[in-house]
Amino acid sequence: MKLTTKGRYAVMAMADLARFSSGRPVALADIAQRQEISLSYLEQLFAKLRRGDLVKSVRGPGGGYLLARSADNIRISDVILAVDEPIKATRCEIGSPKGCMGSSSSRCITHDLWEGLSYQIQGFLSGVSLGDVINGRVAKSPDLMDKSLTASAAD
Repeated sequence: MKLTTKGRYAVMAMADLARFSSGRPVALADIAQRQEISLSYLEQLFAKLRRGDLVKSVRGPGGGYLLARSADNIRISDVILAVDEPIKATRCEIGSPKGCMGSSSSRCITHDLWEGLSYQIQGFLSGVSLGDVINGRVAKSPDLMDKSLTASAAD
């Protein structure tokens, strides 16, 4: 899975903003301190989040950032995509006829597996809002874990 620090930090910062805003702007310096993320890095991320219409900036004393819409209406996938982070597990473009085997135009033998995983991840992240994250409503699936552990033990 190709989810780098940029995507993780953007989600962490947006969750912090959603949690601590209470209708008032939050300074990036406060987010940087709470989340232990470089302020200059956050400034770059928030420029992209602003262009993606996920946050709005407030200038002047007491300024900072606000969510552009409610936390329940911002999907985690929106945050990740706003900072130009692809959600994919393949080397090649999802849905592209071009190959993932470098110079040849053929696809690797496991391409469909990784492409399917990418769609599952995209679907999961599209189904989770910032509100879900800050209110502890992210679905955990112990049933899936139990099934995989049982299957491994049977082998």
